[in-house]
Amino acid sequence: MHAELEDDLRQIAAVKAEAQRLLAGRSGAEFNRRPAPGRWSAAECLDHLNAIRKVLPAIDRTIAGARARGLRSDGPFRYGWFTRWMIRAFEPPPRRRFKNPKLLEPAHEPLATSAVLREFLSLRDELAARVRAADGLDLKRAIVVSPVSRFVRMPLGGYLAFLLAHDRRHLWQARAALGSGPASA
Repeated sequence: MHAELEDDLRQIAAVKAEAQRLLAGRSGAEFNRRPAPGRWSAAECLDHLNAIRKVLPAIDRTIAGARARGLRSDGPFRYGWFTRWMIRAFEPPPRRRFKNPKLLEPAHEPLATSAVLREFLSLRDELAARVRAADGLDLKRAIVVSPVSRFVRMPLGGYLAFLLAHDRRHLWQARAALGSGPASA
């Protein structure tokens, strides 16, 4: 497996472990408590991350299209400025806020900790399956068209890195919402 994809799998395992540590022994009240007006609870942070279910089909289309077109390469892959900027912009701690697209809006109602965590872990396993399926493909030339806006297009390898940065960002925010880390931004 390509080293970049192996690193993605390692990062997926790390975000799964972080979510499990973060929510271990938490009550539903803690999980759903907003730290301040206008700030998300840990439940909303993880529910937002679970919206990846709406992104997975775009990754599937990209992988299938790359296979059909014979886009294969062993790399190395270097991504353009926009992709690198998006990845850096979403790494924690947040340095800037982004408007959340309606498609990825979390539920703003009490959620069950165990159900949200179970879905989070399952969806990360599904993401890991896509990472494994991407092995051997040209991670730069295979382009993911964002389900949020058809104008946002990123190379498959960069998009996977972006999703993992996004996971870390909102796990950081959830930790802060639970009072287990720095104040959320």
